Amino acid sequence: MKKILFAALMLLAPLTMSAQKFGHFNSQELVPLMPEYTAAQTELQTLQKQYEDDLKRMQDELQKKGEEFEKEQANLLDNVRQRRQAELEDLYKRFQQSVQDNNQAFQKAQAEKMQAISEKIVAAVKQLGDAGGYVYIMDTSAGIPYISTKLSTDVTPELKKALGI
Repeated sequence: MKKILFAALMLLAPLTMSAQKFGHFNSQELVPLMPEYTAAQTELQTLQKQYEDDLKRMQDELQKKGEEFEKEQANLLDNVRQRRQAELEDLYKRFQQSVQDNNQAFQKAQAEKMQAISEKIVAAVKQLGDAGGYVYIMDTSAGIPYISTKLSTDVTPELKKALGI
């Protein structure tokens, strides 16, 4: 009896293996189509423009003060010249620090916006996987060297629908 049950299970095992569903999609194709991505790009461009304007204003001030110092340098007393030179150096250091701070803030904002988009895609993939009975759904843009299109279903159209694209 045990041998018959074991033989029956062994015959059914390949059937359960072939019933497993695998899916794939390309997030690099989906992301630019998402309304959230377009909104994020617009916000990031606005932020970048703001940072550029601030830096331009600081650069103009630095240049103006530098030119004034160059003109007056010969007529200034040593202690006044040294003080003005120190002020220029301080202004230049603040400019450099602002460049670094702005770059870091921009990168952080960019990462946060892309994280929100990635989370939305992951949630849609999970929902699609549960609803469709998929074992795996892989992102082909993640550097997976090979995915059989015969054994795996392209779920991109379903994901587009789920993401409102």
